[in-house]
Amino acid sequence: MYIKWKKIIIGSLDVLLAVYLVLAVTSWNKPNERETVCNEVNINISDTNNAGFLSATEVKDILTKAKLYPLNKAMQAVSPRRIEETLKTGPFIKTAQCYKTTAGQVVINITQRMPIIRIKSDIGDDYYLDDNGGILPNSKYTSDLIIATGNINKHFAQYYLTSLAKVINASPFWLNQIEQIHVLPDKGIELVPRVGNQIIFLGYLPYGKYKSARERSIRVFVSKKLERLHKFYKYGLSQVGWNLYNYIDLEFDNQIVCKKNVEDEAKTTVQTSDPNATTSQQQKEEVFEKKPSEIKKEKRADVPMAEEGPTV
Repeated sequence: MYIKWKKIIIGSLDVLLAVYLVLAVTSWNKPNERETVCNEVNINISDTNNAGFLSATEVKDILTKAKLYPLNKAMQAVSPRRIEETLKTGPFIKTAQCYKTTAGQVVINITQRMPIIRIKSDIGDDYYLDDNGGILPNSKYTSDLIIATGNINKHFAQYYLTSLAKVINASPFWLNQIEQIHVLPDKGIELVPRVGNQIIFLGYLPYGKYKSARERSIRVFVSKKLERLHKFYKYGLSQVGWNLYNYIDLEFDNQIVCKKNVEDEAKTTVQTSDPNATTSQQQKEEVFEKKPSEIKKEKRADVPMAEEGPTV
């Protein structure tokens, strides 16, 4: 068999030349990281304007202390993985992603843990909770977050107050209306509104062993209470005045017990035995009795309790 060696050799040389040209062009177009210096660092933080803790300056400080801030360093010496791992150890950072560009830029994208409530307990604890019940340490940060005071341990704060705060935060109306949660020694929940001089006794949050079931029970419980309170605001206090009562008790489903803000401390009970009763029916069933002994408590300032309540 006659083999055309000349054609084979020429064809092989053509293939090698093509491969060489591809590698050469790729090499020419790819910057040498040893010679390229980081000329810009872009730090992007999600939810910066929504009660966030972090700023780009604080992220820069974290990396500077760890000697990882990439500006003016050779791109080859910049490790996106080390930057990510360092940032993720921060208490306020939820996720961190870092990558390099061929133009000498380092991009850092961060999502932060969002605080939904501040805890200031009688035992001296002062911290924030995020929407997953995670504890965020106290910082110089200030905002209009709801403050929870009173007889609070960390277990109750993480597993119960977080769920309560999530329900309140989910409603623009209640988020603007409720400024403080106060926990009594028996774990009863009082709410302090921004408008009006009342203390609102919500009742006792449902207990539960499993997270999903407990959160669902608390969500349903609190939503029903706040819905009744909203109707009372709309059809009751709007008619008689916001400062007529100084204590509103929502503990029982079939009535709202109100303590009048007058010297005789008359008690007003709005009977709502029929949960489907119309507002006009509820107003017709309103009765007044002078039984101050049945009123739970006076409106209080934030006074520490002497004893800690039962552990939940």
